[in-house]
Amino acid sequence: MSNRADTLSVREKIGYSLGDLAANLIFQTLVTFLAFFYTDVFRIPAGTAATIIFIGGMLGAFVFTPAIGLIADRTVTRWGKFRPWILWTSVPFGVLALLAFSTPDLGERGKVLYALGTYTLLVLIYAANNLPYSALSGVITGSMAERNSMSSYRFVAVMIAQFIIQVLLLPLVLILGGGDKVQGFHNTMAVFAVVGTVFFLVTFFTTKERIVPAPEQKSSIRQDLGDLARNLPWLLMLLLTILVFINLALKGGMYVYYFKYYMDEQALAAFLQASGFNAFIAGLNSFLTGIGLTSFQWPKDAPTSAFSLFNAGGILFMIVGIGFSKRLADRYGKRNVFGGALFLSTLCLLAFWFYSPRSVGLVVASYILHGFLYGITIPLLWAMVADVADWSEWKNHRRATAITFSAILCGLKIGLSVGGALVAGILAKYGYDPDLAAQAPQTVQGIKLAVSIYCSIPFLVCIALLFLYEIDKSMETQIERELRARRLGAATA
Repeated sequence: MSNRADTLSVREKIGYSLGDLAANLIFQTLVTFLAFFYTDVFRIPAGTAATIIFIGGMLGAFVFTPAIGLIADRTVTRWGKFRPWILWTSVPFGVLALLAFSTPDLGERGKVLYALGTYTLLVLIYAANNLPYSALSGVITGSMAERNSMSSYRFVAVMIAQFIIQVLLLPLVLILGGGDKVQGFHNTMAVFAVVGTVFFLVTFFTTKERIVPAPEQKSSIRQDLGDLARNLPWLLMLLLTILVFINLALKGGMYVYYFKYYMDEQALAAFLQASGFNAFIAGLNSFLTGIGLTSFQWPKDAPTSAFSLFNAGGILFMIVGIGFSKRLADRYGKRNVFGGALFLSTLCLLAFWFYSPRSVGLVVASYILHGFLYGITIPLLWAMVADVADWSEWKNHRRATAITFSAILCGLKIGLSVGGALVAGILAKYGYDPDLAAQAPQTVQGIKLAVSIYCSIPFLVCIALLFLYEIDKSMETQIERELRARRLGAATA
């Protein structure tokens, strides 16, 4: 159900995907390390860090994202509605990312104000960049199959960014900081800022907006908001996105503590040795020094090293899962594939409750299987939002792409802020003290609950909500066919 005008070149798909790679160098750092950076590097109390993350996220969700969505839908330039925003925000995004992970010596109150200010501004610029970027996927092509394909390219790029952050960030911090975490974070974010700016510019210059609202289409802000309020698929996608990102932020931010304080250090060291990982690093360093280069500064302590290897396995298998996503969605529909894969991946998370501190192999295997199953769902969430924009146009004869996509960005920020605040809040509730080498038993129990029971609850609610989502495979085909006929008729007229 496609034609030549809807078909995207590989160059355009790659160019579009680089924009998400750039954004996720920052986003994944926020999800995985912001609470850790505030508590253990910038030395802000855990409860205060939770408040900062929550306030910034709520402003992003309920103020910045809806405002940008309404403005972007009414943007008119020679480059289109959404591409210019990627151009305009490319440099500010990099600068604010660097400032947010800097550690000026401002005293206790000054550090809190600095963290709140820089994080809030970063959330604002993220909305101004990523909402138009996401909306762009809804107007690049009218073909739902091409959107599935483009989403697969896009989220392979996202997984590459996630691999860099969750596996290589700590080694990069050690290398670029000469062992100083404060300087290392600053220098690493400077590299990400430069690379991200370049990639945003590549996205701007390699993409094209093809789905353009009819010139006679006029809608007020009140009409757009009214359309959303009556759009049940949009409301469901908003809730799904909130819940998914609560899970991602909670488990992503808590794993570093899980490996540091729950897993047995001797068992982790034995696993690294038995799996051949230590031999691999030794061989790599022997090769590098043999040709006159500096050795690779992998973390020496077993918990940090095993944590990075754990993340690497999960991310690599997420990429494998993404490779199956389009084929399964084209055959069975996005909704059914999303729900089935999400349910199976949740079982893998619940299994963490039963593992002892010495069950390293089972922990790694469960996360690898979870990564594969969750990887299948990753492109589908965003492709389903594009389908919701089509559903709204199909029902209302008006297209408002950016405000529709504000669901996923609004939900992302709510989920990110709630999940990130939960990380710091759970640590505070269970008595976490960053100055202790070993945490109290109740603190360790709270960490274990967070990565198993607590983070599974949002996914289980998502699965229940999908029973109310009506856009199945047959409706996808109907909407695409009828919208194409309308657009051809309008073009002929």
